[in-house]
Amino acid sequence: MNDVERAPADLVPADQHPAGLYVLFFTEMWERFSYYGMRAILVYYMMRQLLFAQAKASQIYGLYTGLVYFTPLFGGIAADRWLGQRRSVIVGGVLMAIGEFTLMSQPMFYLGLSILIIGNGFFKPNISTQVGNLYAAGDHRRDRAFSIFYVGINVGALLSPFICGTLGERYGYQWGFFAAGIGMIAGLILYLWGQKHLAPDHLMKSSRAAEAAPEPLSAEDWKKIGALVVLCILNIVFWATYEQQGNTLALWVQDNTDRTFHFFSRAWRMPASWFQSFNPAFIFLFTPAITSFWAWQQSRGKEPSSVAKMAVGCILLGLSFLILIPSARAVASGRQAGLTPLVLCSVVITVGELYLSPVGLSLVTKLAPPRMVSMLMGMWFLSSAFGDYLCGYIGAFWTRMPHESFFLLLSALACGTGLGMFALLKPLKRAIAHGREEPVDV
Repeated sequence: MNDVERAPADLVPADQHPAGLYVLFFTEMWERFSYYGMRAILVYYMMRQLLFAQAKASQIYGLYTGLVYFTPLFGGIAADRWLGQRRSVIVGGVLMAIGEFTLMSQPMFYLGLSILIIGNGFFKPNISTQVGNLYAAGDHRRDRAFSIFYVGINVGALLSPFICGTLGERYGYQWGFFAAGIGMIAGLILYLWGQKHLAPDHLMKSSRAAEAAPEPLSAEDWKKIGALVVLCILNIVFWATYEQQGNTLALWVQDNTDRTFHFFSRAWRMPASWFQSFNPAFIFLFTPAITSFWAWQQSRGKEPSSVAKMAVGCILLGLSFLILIPSARAVASGRQAGLTPLVLCSVVITVGELYLSPVGLSLVTKLAPPRMVSMLMGMWFLSSAFGDYLCGYIGAFWTRMPHESFFLLLSALACGTGLGMFALLKPLKRAIAHGREEPVDV
């Protein structure tokens, strides 16, 4: 392999990461600033300004967030076959910036959502797969790289509710959408500047090498794809419960939680949209500890496999909602809930997410055939699409059943999914590891 074809990661010391990782880190940080800034005010905007009923707002929220993760399947196919990953990211970034600015006009609400959905389809799978492109097969830095990349995602998600949420709630929702659009433009400029630090994508490598028609997928490839499909199906329920943070839990914060803080003789009330920063803040804080914990387990030969980690993540998510049950009983008796149980709930949700989401992203890049990696990354996000749509459907029951029962329902769904993953652990590991020359931690 000559220097032109060599991945940037091959040109740096084995204990460091290539500069391209940090280009992708900050690009994704700004894109997530845009997405989560808009999401932080979306339900409030629909109910307060568009005057939608809660059930309708919940269903639109679920449909929008579902389609945002549905279109990456097609964006991945377009990248693998025609556009390449780099051009797809640029197209997606431009469309998403346009979509955010379009939302500033109330009559163009649905058009703005539609443009964001299409743009995200081009952007989302192709920024993630470029992280994997930086590392050769078997490079031990890949999992850690995705954890670093995942921190970038959540730095953007941490900052955006403070800026977009505050502008939206205090000065008008259109200014929250405007700030989200500016964030997307910042990420796009950074990505264009950092092109020289990125690895060539699959189409670029094919063009240079003048490759012949690719060989058909082997039986081993199909078994690995089948295992990813099973995991994607199980992940649907995880995301349906996890995404309640931006839906019913956002309403719980707004309507049922005491957010007043007293400083000497003055009182200050936390904007409800700031709740959306809890989860990314904890991801930023806990990622180093969790990756260090996995390294400690690995040094003793006790690190869980990738699928086992994902199962643990589901169960932790389910347990998190049990923390809110005493608060739900307090609200039912006419009192407001305290903020502390909500913080503890968010802590457990975060740990569960770190056990599932970055692990899954890394697993896709390990197992996918190179010419299908963007499409299969899109398939991974497809589980989020169906999960987000299911999130909206489940959220419609928020006003139809006691909150205590609602939290129990979420807990049962997530824990049941985790137990299902544990039940399928051995057959999934056999399917994923079959035919590999090197063992894969699955």
